Amino acid sequence: MKLFRHGAMGAERAGAVDASGVKRDLSLLVPDITPDWLGADKLAALRAIDLTKMPIVPDGVRIGAPVGGSRQFIAIGLNYGKHAAETGAQAPKEPIVFNKAITSIQGPNDNVTLPEGSEQMDWEVELGVIIGTTARRVPKDKALSYVAGYCLANDLSERHWQIHRGGQWVKGKSFDTFGPLGPCLVTSDEVPNPQALPVSLKVNGVLRQNSNTSDMIFPVAEIIAHLSLFMTLLPGDVIVTGTPEGVGLGQKPPVFLKRGDVMELDGGILGSQRQTVV
Repeated sequence: MKLFRHGAMGAERAGAVDASGVKRDLSLLVPDITPDWLGADKLAALRAIDLTKMPIVPDGVRIGAPVGGSRQFIAIGLNYGKHAAETGAQAPKEPIVFNKAITSIQGPNDNVTLPEGSEQMDWEVELGVIIGTTARRVPKDKALSYVAGYCLANDLSERHWQIHRGGQWVKGKSFDTFGPLGPCLVTSDEVPNPQALPVSLKVNGVLRQNSNTSDMIFPVAEIIAHLSLFMTLLPGDVIVTGTPEGVGLGQKPPVFLKRGDVMELDGGILGSQRQTVV
């Protein structure tokens, strides 16, 4: 099942994609895709809806982030072997964890804003994981059962703020618009192996990142198990799981985003995104 949210920012409504690929409005039955709709019983209820009887969402309607009301936005750094190599860093011995502000979350095709004075804004295509069940001290072999679904993500970064402004990476990761998610939450039953997903990103039509989640150093199950050792993961929490090689900082010489640039992301079954820098 592919769930999405549609409508103006802050007033999104629930939707689902039917078997023919048509976007359907679920708001007559479900007001919004929020954390309380991500448990197994609620997802089963959504699967039981006859989507062919639901109204069609017109073309051109804005698509929002696939879950509303997330309480934590967690990210993993240097989690692809080739990306660690391009940065000159050694592969980490355990996941590098940082936060992104939940206020950075936006829809997959919304414009992204270049921070004032920024000269080092960078792109990062990633697999996003959306938690469906409260998780504490979860064993690795059961970790994926706590996942409601997956989405495509762009972990936008301002490298000067991330590296040179002191403190943690969160500074360079949390500007408004720096967390495009979606277009859909693809439920976990449709993604039997999250370590076999293609992820790619183009800037102005030039392919910059082209990889597969099989290159992750720490797979999704290990990330969830590790995080749940020291924090409680809540339904609706979003985890972005690291980016492959090809970021702007890794180009020789480095290449960063500027106003007017267009990013196009693709995640196979997860769908695609397109953002313009303004």
